[in-house]
Amino acid sequence: MKNIVLIGFMGVGKGSVAREVIKHSDYIAMDTDDLIESMENRKIKTIFEIEGEEYFRKIEKKVAKWLEESVKNTLISTGGGFYKQKNIKKIGTIVLLDSPFDEIIKRIKEHPKAEKKFKKRPLLQDLEKAKELYDLRRPEYLKVADVVVDVTNKSAHDCAKELLKKVKKL
Repeated sequence: MKNIVLIGFMGVGKGSVAREVIKHSDYIAMDTDDLIESMENRKIKTIFEIEGEEYFRKIEKKVAKWLEESVKNTLISTGGGFYKQKNIKKIGTIVLLDSPFDEIIKRIKEHPKAEKKFKKRPLLQDLEKAKELYDLRRPEYLKVADVVVDVTNKSAHDCAKELLKKVKKL
């Protein structure tokens, strides 16, 4: 079993799909943002506010190197910009969870903890800028991905089943 690395825009459902994948497979799961918060002993929002994005990306790079060298048989959920790590293909099979921007925002707004979901994502504070970022990143996500799973109007359970089926075929 090779690692599976979930990429996609913030709020697309990487965490939800990851939880479903581990229910239906032998994978364990980890999240790069959780690892960073643990390493730094502070929230990502705070890291961005105090240190800035450049510092955050340096920590991401450190996490990417550790994942490549030390982690096996794991489903790894990543932050929205993690796909830029130069060694990402060495970490595992890259699975893009894909959905149109408006659907991602709608999904977050409909979540019972919507306010908290928006608050914890510094780059979603300005939806116009977030849309520009989405438009910039989506073609890059598609270039990096080994597998694409369209999550639009699908449950996390259905996305997890599709993801496992597609990865198995590789």
